[in-house]
Amino acid sequence: DVTEIEEKEAQAKQEEQIMKEQELSNLLHEKKYLKALGLAISLDRPHTVLMVVKAILKETDGRKHLEENIVRLRKDQKEAVLTFLVTWNTNSRNCHEAQAVMETLLKHEAPDSLLQYSGIKSAVESLLPYT
Repeated sequence: DVTEIEEKEAQAKQEEQIMKEQELSNLLHEKKYLKALGLAISLDRPHTVLMVVKAILKETDGRKHLEENIVRLRKDQKEAVLTFLVTWNTNSRNCHEAQAVMETLLKHEAPDSLLQYSGIKSAVESLLPYT
């Protein structure tokens, strides 16, 4: 019978998730935005990433801080943010944040490197009608 083992594994996963949520909350409170972005992306939480972006933009020199943080993300994290911002851009409440992130990506990434992103074609096709 493996039921008990499976239950322990599920409980361990749930506890790990709660720990990550608490860590994310602490990072936001401490204004460690780069780590918060990375953790929210790894948890696959588009809304949380959006909240981090909004928090950065509310800071003094928010655009500058946003650029600094987005540029320091790994390629796979930037790809994830790109897929998130496609959804954000369709909502008028979140389109400004999506445009700010998109501007940063377009400014700091070479066109050849952007073409290497997975899903870039569909992302551009989805962004065009709303941009």
